[in-house]
Amino acid sequence: MMKHEKLNYVELPAKNLDAAKTFFSSVFGWEFVDYGPEYTAFSNQGLDGGFFKSNLSSQTINGGALLVFYNMDIEATRSKVEMHGGKITRPIFEFPGGCRFHFTEPSGNELAVWSEARK
Repeated sequence: MMKHEKLNYVELPAKNLDAAKTFFSSVFGWEFVDYGPEYTAFSNQGLDGGFFKSNLSSQTINGGALLVFYNMDIEATRSKVEMHGGKITRPIFEFPGGCRFHFTEPSGNELAVWSEARK
C-alpha cells in the first residue's frame, strides 16, 4: 500500500537482468515483469522495486544503501544464496537481538539477511 512520505520503491543496477531474475527467483521466490530490454520489476517483497541495466553495483563501501532481508532460518538462506551464485562477503555474525550475514548477488550488489535466532 502506498503511504504518503514512506518508502515505496527501490531500484538496483544489474549487469545482467536475466542473471538477477534467476538469482532472486531461486533464492527468494520473486517474480518479475519486464519493461523493455533494460528494466525488470518485482513486487510484493516487502518493498517493490526493479533492476535497471547497468555495469555499476551498489556496495556499502562506496556509500550504497544496504537492503536487509528478514528470515527465520538464516542458515538455509545462506546456503541458497551460495548455491545460486551469491558470494558471502561477511559470514554470519551475532549482534544484540539477532544475527546476520552480507552477500553480493551476481551483479555485485551487496545485500544482507538477518534473523532473531540462529537455527
